[in-house]
Amino acid sequence: MPLDRDNVRAIAHLARVKTPEEDLDSLAGELNNILGWVEQLDEVDTDGVAPMTSVVATTHAEREDVVDDGGIAEDILANAPERDNGFFVVPRVVE
Repeated sequence: MPLDRDNVRAIAHLARVKTPEEDLDSLAGELNNILGWVEQLDEVDTDGVAPMTSVVATTHAEREDVVDDGGIAEDILANAPERDNGFFVVPRVVE
C-alpha cells in the first residue's frame, strides 16, 4: 500500500515530528522506497535458515558457574569501618 501525503502527515503527527507541508510529497516517496525494500525481503526464501543474532560467528568466553566467596573476603573487609565475624556492621535502618 503506497503512502500518500495524508498518511505521511498522520505518521509525522503520531511520531510528533514537525513536518512542513512542502516536504510531505518527498517524504512519501522516501517512505515508499523503504517499504518497497522491506517488501523485497519477503521474497527471500529463509526456509531452513536458523535464526541468528549476528552475521559473524562469535563465541563467548564462558566460565564454570560456581558459587564461592571470591576468596578475597579479608581484602574487602579491610576497608570496612566496622566489622564483626567476617561481616560488615551497618547502622540499623529498620526499627
